[in-house]
Amino acid sequence: MTENTQQQTAATTELPTTYAPAEVEGPLYERWVERGYFEADAKSEKPPYTIVIPPPNVTGSLHLGHAFQHTLMDALVRRKRMQGFEALWLPGMDHAGIATQNKVEQQLAEEGKSRHDLGREEFVERVWQWKEEYGGRILGQMRRLGDGVDWSRERFTMDEGLSRAVQTIFKKLYDDELIYRAERIINWCPRCLTALSDIEVEYQDDAGELVSIRYGEGEDSLVVATTRAETMLGDTAVAVHPDDERYKHLVGKQIKLPLTDRTIPVVADTHVDPEFGTGAVKVTPAHDPNDFEIGRRHDLPSLTVMDEHGVITVHGPFLGLDRFEARSAIVGALREQGRIVAEKRPYMHAVGHCSRCKTTVEPRLSMQWWVKVGPLAKEAGDAVRDGRVKIHPEDMSRRYFDWVDNMHDWCISRQLWWGHRIPIWYGPEGQVVCVGPDDEVPTGEGWTQDPDVLDTWFSSGLWPFSTLGWPEKTPDLEKFYSTDVLLTGHDIIFFWVARMMMFGLYAMDGEVPFTTIALTGLVRDEFGKKMSKSNPNAVDPLDWMDKYGSDAVRFTLAKGATPGADVPIGEDWVQASRNFANKIWNATRFAMMNGANIEGPLPDASAMSATDRWILSRLNETVAQVDAYYEDFQFAKLSESLYHFAWDEVFAWYVELSKTTFFAGGEGAKVSGRVLGEVLDVMLRLLHPIVPFVTDTLWTTLTGGESLVIADWPKAVFVPGADAPGGFRDEAAQKEIELVQRVVTEVRRFRKEQGLQDAQKVPARLTLTGTPLVAHEAAIRQILRLQPEG
Repeated sequence: MTENTQQQTAATTELPTTYAPAEVEGPLYERWVERGYFEADAKSEKPPYTIVIPPPNVTGSLHLGHAFQHTLMDALVRRKRMQGFEALWLPGMDHAGIATQNKVEQQLAEEGKSRHDLGREEFVERVWQWKEEYGGRILGQMRRLGDGVDWSRERFTMDEGLSRAVQTIFKKLYDDELIYRAERIINWCPRCLTALSDIEVEYQDDAGELVSIRYGEGEDSLVVATTRAETMLGDTAVAVHPDDERYKHLVGKQIKLPLTDRTIPVVADTHVDPEFGTGAVKVTPAHDPNDFEIGRRHDLPSLTVMDEHGVITVHGPFLGLDRFEARSAIVGALREQGRIVAEKRPYMHAVGHCSRCKTTVEPRLSMQWWVKVGPLAKEAGDAVRDGRVKIHPEDMSRRYFDWVDNMHDWCISRQLWWGHRIPIWYGPEGQVVCVGPDDEVPTGEGWTQDPDVLDTWFSSGLWPFSTLGWPEKTPDLEKFYSTDVLLTGHDIIFFWVARMMMFGLYAMDGEVPFTTIALTGLVRDEFGKKMSKSNPNAVDPLDWMDKYGSDAVRFTLAKGATPGADVPIGEDWVQASRNFANKIWNATRFAMMNGANIEGPLPDASAMSATDRWILSRLNETVAQVDAYYEDFQFAKLSESLYHFAWDEVFAWYVELSKTTFFAGGEGAKVSGRVLGEVLDVMLRLLHPIVPFVTDTLWTTLTGGESLVIADWPKAVFVPGADAPGGFRDEAAQKEIELVQRVVTEVRRFRKEQGLQDAQKVPARLTLTGTPLVAHEAAIRQILRLQPEG
C-alpha cells in the first residue's frame, strides 16, 4: 500500500459511517464563500458565462418555486465554472414597491399611525429601516440551498447604482418621446391606493349577480346586462353592432338613463358582439377599458363616479356608499321601478384582485405615465425571430410573440412613496422638466416633483445590465454582458422577460440582454395542484432541508424539471432523494475503504477484466449523455441518467461484480481499485452541480483535491492500449455484462418464486462452459449466494 493510499484510507475512516447533512452543509458552504470560489474576475482571460438571478422581493422568503429555479441555475453555473468559464451568477433583490410599503404601513397601523402622520420623507426612511432589519431574509435561505452566487456583487434595485440607471433610462426614453403622460384606464387597488401592473392582478372566479336592465321607454327601449350595476351612474352611451337589425332604428337616438336625469346616445360600434346577451352593452368610459376605447371612437364624455377608495361620488341617494353597497342599493332601486328584466344568481365570472391585499381591482380612469412600447416591442420580437435570442422550449416562442406583437402601452407610474420617484418636475407656469442623474434639479418657488414612483417592473427590467454597472462602461459590463441564460418561470414571460428584452436592446444599442431564455414550469404538489399558503399543500423547503438535507431537496427538484412543464413534488420523493444521497455516501465510503483510488494512470485495457471495461464504457456514455442533456436544459433526464448510473450500474452491479476480485487481492484488485476510483471521481464530478455538498465531501477525500467547485468538468475517459479517439468504448464488454445481468436477474426471480431468502446460501450447478459467463462464475455465485454442489 502506497503512502497516498494509506492517507486516503485514513481519511476515509474519518468519514462518519452515516451522512449527516446538517453537520456538513453549513460549514462547507461558508468555506466555499470564504475561499472566493463563486467570485468572478472581470479581468480574466477565460470566456464569460453569466446568469443574473431573477431578483426575489425584499419581503420574500424562499419557497419551492425559488428553490426549484435556483437549483437549476446553480447547476448550470457550477458546470460552466468546472468547464473553465469565468462564471458569474449575480445575486440581488427587488425593492417590491407595493409589498414593502404594505409591510411598513401594517407596522404603523399597529402603532395607531398612518404614513401620512409621518410624511413622505420620514416614511421612506422608516421603510429603509425595515429593509435593513427584516428584509432580505431570503438571502440567508439561498445559502442554505447552496446557491453559488457571487455575494461580492450583490445588488438591490434601490441601491445608488441601480437608481442612477433608472433615472438615466427614464430620461433617455422621455427625450426619445417613448415616455408620455396621459389619462387612461388602469387597474386600481382601492386598498393600496395605486395603479397596478397586469402581473399584480390575480384573476379568480367570483360568484356575481348578472342583472338585465331596461334603458329607455316603450319601443325606444333596450336591455343591457351587467354584473357591475353601480357603474351605470357613469354610463354615457349604449352600444350596439352596426349590422344588428334589431337596433338600427335606435342608433343616433337619445334614451333615458334610469335613476338619473340624463339621456345618453345609442352608438353603433363593431366591438359589440350581437350574439352575446341582448346584443346591447352599456358604455362607461371611465370605469372599463373596452368602454374607454368605444368612448374615444365616438367622442363620448368620461364620468368618474367613484373616488380612489371605491366610494360613490355622484350626488343623489347613493352618494358615499361603498361600490358593493351601491351595487345592491342600485339593483334594489331599479327593481322598484320595474326595470330589472332578469337576474341570474350566481353568475361565475373572472374578477381581478390585487395580488398583495386581495382587494377587488377597480378599472379606473386616471392620469398616469406610460411607455410607448410599439417600437420597443418590435425589436424584442425581432431578436427572437432572427435567432439572436433562443427560447427554450421552442414551442413557448408562440406565447412570447402573442404578447410582444400585441403589447399595449405600459403604465409605469404608481401612487406609492416607496420606490424610484419619477424624475419629472413641474414649474409654476406649467413647465415640465425631466431630470437626468447629472442634470440640475429645478429650484425656486412653485417647482414640485411628480409625487408618483415607478412600477417595480421598470427597474427590474434593467436588471441584466444595470447590475453590471450601466450606464457606466464598467469592466463587468464589458466582460459579462450579454448574459447567457435567463432561467425563469413561463408565467412571467410577458411581464418581466419582455420588459428586459425591450430595455436591454434599447439601452445597449441592440445587444440582447441574454442569448437563451430557458422557461420552466411551476412547482405543484404531488397531485398536480397549485401550492398556496391558503391551502394545506403549501411546503416550506427549509423544513425539508432541515429534515432531509439540501442535496435531497435539490435532486428532487432537478429530477422533476422537464422544460416548460409543471413540476409535481411530494415528501416521499424527497425521502427517496435523501436515500440516494445516503447511498452515494455509504457506497463511495465502502469503495474507498476497499481500495478505490486515483493513483497514477489507468491500467492498460489488456490488464482489465470485462467488468472493468464495461463500467468505463458506460461511464463515457453517461458523460456524453449528461452533456447533451445540459445543453438542452433536460434536467429531469440528466438527473435520471446519473441516478441510474450511480445506483444501478456503479453500486448495484460493478461493485458487487468486483467484490470477488477485491477479496482475492493481487494485481486484479489493484486494477479494479484504480478503475473504481476513476469511475467515482468522474461520477462525483457529474453529480456535483445538482448535489454539491455530499459530492464535494466525498471527492476531496477520494482525490485529495481542494474542492469540486473549482475542479475540472469530466471529459471522455481514455484507456491505454485501446483505440478510441472519442473516448473509451467497449461494445463487446457491455454485451457480456448485460448477459451476466440477465442471468443474475433471472435466478433472483426464480429464488423469489421458490421462497428463498436473499441471504440464504443454496447449492447450485452452473453450466457456463462455452459462454462468456465462465469468467464471471465466482462473481455470479457471490451475488446469488450459490454454493458449489456437494
